[in-house]
Amino acid sequence: MKILVCIKQVPDMESRFKVNAEGLWYDESDLAWRMNEYDEYAVEQAVKLKEQVGDAELTVLSLGPDRVREPIKKALAMGCDRGVQIKDDESWRRDPLQVASLLAGYAKDQGYDVIFTGMQSQDRGSAQVGVLLAELLGIPSASTIVDFAFEGGTITAKRELEGGIKAVVKVKTPALFTCQLGLNVPRYPTLPNIMKAKKKELLTVEAASLPGADALIQVEKAAYPEKKGAGLVLEGEVGSLVEQVIGILKEKTTVFK
Repeated sequence: MKILVCIKQVPDMESRFKVNAEGLWYDESDLAWRMNEYDEYAVEQAVKLKEQVGDAELTVLSLGPDRVREPIKKALAMGCDRGVQIKDDESWRRDPLQVASLLAGYAKDQGYDVIFTGMQSQDRGSAQVGVLLAELLGIPSASTIVDFAFEGGTITAKRELEGGIKAVVKVKTPALFTCQLGLNVPRYPTLPNIMKAKKKELLTVEAASLPGADALIQVEKAAYPEKKGAGLVLEGEVGSLVEQVIGILKEKTTVFK
């Protein structure tokens, strides 16, 4: 079995963000970087599947500049067999379809049986790359999975729907799955596995060598949200509050005009 897990490096969400000098993106110079949290669950599930199957090759793939090699190395220490970086210094200027197109450009001829991605990235949160990748590869996908079981070429997955409802789906391989938080408990890389990861293959593929690499969005401006007035908190008995709200609506809006 051939397994692929796609990961992304994101800024630590506790970082202090500021717009860069060009006013086009955030300044990356003082940011701490880490593997996207959703992708940690995807890596763990991929490793679990590899351990279950036994005869499997697990590749971890990431798009971005050279700093993305760090989360790739973490995934290798967690149990992936080989890493691939699609080197792209302009990845911040790609929309979800463009990102998925580059990932598909690499993966399409590799014959992967199962592909995992995180449900979404913590920085952009589009939740689109995984399902777009499946569509471009022409394979079925199940998104937002919270449970996963493989047996005899069929995967039974539990999906999280709105309102806390769960749906159980059965999918034949090849297929792609996007992973929700809580799917499993991601393992911590141990020191021996970190040392082993240093000897594992980590390839670099230039984005320019893949179809669609010249497609970039044009960023006009990046700016902080406009500051608005503070909210008004009303306290008291319900009857009094109703009168206050009506008074505010008459004074501040055209509702009663």
